[in-house]
Amino acid sequence: MSPIRFTRNVRSLNRLRHIAQVLTQHGFGHIVAQVNLARYVPVWMMRKKTRARVLDAKPSTVARHLTEVCAELGPAFIKLGQLASTRPDIVPAEVLSQLRTLQDDVPPFDSAVAMKVIAEELGAPVEECFASIEATPIASGSIGQVYRAKAKDGTELVVKVQRPGVAEEIQLDMQLLAWLAESLETLIPELKVYRPTILVAELEETLTRELDYINEASATARFAKAFADDSAIRIPRVYWDFCGPRVLTLESLSGTNIDKLALGGDCEGAVWDRKLVARTLVDAYLKQVFELGVFHADPHPGNILVDPSGSVGLIDFGQVGTITEELMTELIVIVYACVNNELDVVVDALADMDALGPETERRHLQRELQVLLHKYYGLPLKRFDLSALVNEFSDVVRRHDVVIPRDMLMLLKTVAVVKSVAATLDPELDLVELVRPRLKKTLGERFSPPQLLRGASKLAWHAFSIARRAPGQLREGLRRVGSGHWRLNIRHENIDRLVNELDRSSNRLSFSIVIAAIIIGSSVVVSTDTQLALMGIRVQDLGILGYVIAGILGLTLIWAIFRSGRLH
Repeated sequence: MSPIRFTRNVRSLNRLRHIAQVLTQHGFGHIVAQVNLARYVPVWMMRKKTRARVLDAKPSTVARHLTEVCAELGPAFIKLGQLASTRPDIVPAEVLSQLRTLQDDVPPFDSAVAMKVIAEELGAPVEECFASIEATPIASGSIGQVYRAKAKDGTELVVKVQRPGVAEEIQLDMQLLAWLAESLETLIPELKVYRPTILVAELEETLTRELDYINEASATARFAKAFADDSAIRIPRVYWDFCGPRVLTLESLSGTNIDKLALGGDCEGAVWDRKLVARTLVDAYLKQVFELGVFHADPHPGNILVDPSGSVGLIDFGQVGTITEELMTELIVIVYACVNNELDVVVDALADMDALGPETERRHLQRELQVLLHKYYGLPLKRFDLSALVNEFSDVVRRHDVVIPRDMLMLLKTVAVVKSVAATLDPELDLVELVRPRLKKTLGERFSPPQLLRGASKLAWHAFSIARRAPGQLREGLRRVGSGHWRLNIRHENIDRLVNELDRSSNRLSFSIVIAAIIIGSSVVVSTDTQLALMGIRVQDLGILGYVIAGILGLTLIWAIFRSGRLH
């Protein structure tokens, strides 16, 4: 089947059985059968559900069933659904809208257990670490829950505690998800367009970060240091003495969620400068993108706090995007090419990012991008909807087998959200005018003589390295050819499935031959006229026993074929 294997123990097999049954209950029984998991599902359920192919239904129906499957299967699958909802370049819009309804809210676990986790992680009783800590969590998710606390110096804190056993549960699910994703791409080629292996690989990277709270603490501290001299931006302070892989302790920021201000709420009766807040928010993200090279990738209103002074507080750095020099260069090239209507350069830039797939028709892709550019080119800024542009761009690249790098897609989504929030506060805010000087500065730095010289130096080093190593590598290759150790490895797609099917068919054929031989032998024995007895048992009775054995074996064979769902 698939080259990926999972540890076959009682726990993993029970979990796989649960996954197979949940998928079947929600109408994906035909997929369960195609990846050879039908043996984990009761026959009555399998026969009923394989007739109703959910994937043949409307996209909205498929999305609803997928959402129900993710919600029922727990944390790893909920996170997978949430991750898929951020990939419009892979998942259709109808499915995205339903997956975005997935909530990570679960009933909280016992606070006594949480206090025990804190004590174990920090190496001291809770009362020695904090002046006080509330007994009831203020928020609960599938991975952890959050408590309010107070430091010894009176500072208000928030303490995030990881759910016990969740790391082991997610690790098992990730192993099974990797196996399932590889199986789906190998055994059901029509699902390959949804890139299940890419989604699972991204999920594993995301969950690896989220399961170790040190990652979030480090990201928070990095942003706090970057904005330390900017009084308009507030980032929580990290209390490193009370942090660990399963416990995160941060300063509690005061303020009002920005959505209340955007919607025109009372906001404690204070007088707010909405334009100042909008400008501060946009400037904060532009600094992250153009100067820091990392950005807060979850800027929904609940993570943005404001106060009457106009300062903006950012919280929850569990999701952080990274902008490498290479990615920034490609982004600048794409923006410059779009402004100058050079779509061939845009396609070349996507190719340089390894975004183009084997099925991509570059001329067709360029033509559709041209149509999209003409639609938005010259549009008044007030009518410009960045979210709609991102969605339409994602539709185009999805149709042409293009997979955008995740950090680039996260950046586009983040900019769209920030632009939307800022425009609600200040409809007159000109985002282009704010971006233009930073973009010009960055473009100048990228193509300045020192930067070009640095690039030329790298290129010269790579050329020298190739020239230095080439003779030795050539000699080693010739030596292997001469000694007969040269090997050519060929991988045949789906050969494992073919071998398994041939093996199953030959086993059933052999089983049928044995049954036929028993029937023939029994018939010969029963029809004999000789009255012989062995240990007091007539030979004819042995023939009848043979019929019984053949009948049992025959029913067993029929049952196996029935379970496989391949009677016809």
